[in-house]
Amino acid sequence: MLVSAHEVEVFEAARGRLEAIAYRLLGSATDAEDAVQDTFLRWQSADRTAIETHEAWLTKVLTNLCLNRLTSARARRETYVGQWLPEPVFAGDRMLGPSDTVEQRESVSIAMLTLMERLSAKERVVYVLREAFGHSHAEIAGVLDLTEPNCQQIYRRAKQHLAADRPRVEVDAAAARKIVEEFLAAALSGKTESLVRLLTDDAISIGDGGGVVVSAPHPVVGALRVARFLRTLFKPSEAKWEMVGGRPDLYAAVANGVPALVMVVGDRVAGVVALEVTADGIAAVHAQANPAKLDRASRRWALSDHREALSGDW
Repeated sequence: MLVSAHEVEVFEAARGRLEAIAYRLLGSATDAEDAVQDTFLRWQSADRTAIETHEAWLTKVLTNLCLNRLTSARARRETYVGQWLPEPVFAGDRMLGPSDTVEQRESVSIAMLTLMERLSAKERVVYVLREAFGHSHAEIAGVLDLTEPNCQQIYRRAKQHLAADRPRVEVDAAAARKIVEEFLAAALSGKTESLVRLLTDDAISIGDGGGVVVSAPHPVVGALRVARFLRTLFKPSEAKWEMVGGRPDLYAAVANGVPALVMVVGDRVAGVVALEVTADGIAAVHAQANPAKLDRASRRWALSDHREALSGDW
């Protein structure tokens, strides 16, 4: 069925919102883009004259596509090499979606996207649509073909699973740069105590190399252990640079709402180290180095007006 120019405009007006929903549901920018494109194909072949509310129809189709993808993604992650982390998304990317409330901003953090892996597929859908996009339980029930009381029960269960111990410190670009500069200086100093001072006692470091780039096979936990690991990780090494395609330039940015150290080789993002900061210090270091998960980040980086590279004996 041919799509008119107006109908294309209707879909394109919704694309950003659909991408933001899909990213929260899948934790993958690449999969989110694919799910939205598949939604467009469904839109293209549908009898659009019979669709009463375009937004509701598109949300339902996208959600069901994401539910199918979640099932297959979980099967793939059972054989995933090393630790799994979501794809990082830089500030300003429409895929991050609405950010008016603390709940909306928190729902797209690396820590929360990782936690949401614990939820069942339906729990994740209910939580995302309710918490990040403000859908009523009646609307979500319609999307999932559930009763409203059942939807409310699923939401309560998801909230219990995702209860956060400590709130993150929210930062702007200037504050993020200062935090990243301090972190990088400590990491390059070769002094473990410099890093320990920046970390919370129960800090955790997780790296995702996808079996392509060498990373720790298990989370590193505890300030001293994390500091020692980071000291080794940031020690200059030609072998490490070869793994990512060359000696990287280092930049400060904001990714998923937190300060991030960005490693860039040429015009390609080779790694993103996201720092989850609380009032007590850096509580988590999430390092994404899997090339398959940095495609959108690289595309966005190439188009962005980023500041000068950070100085440092790297």
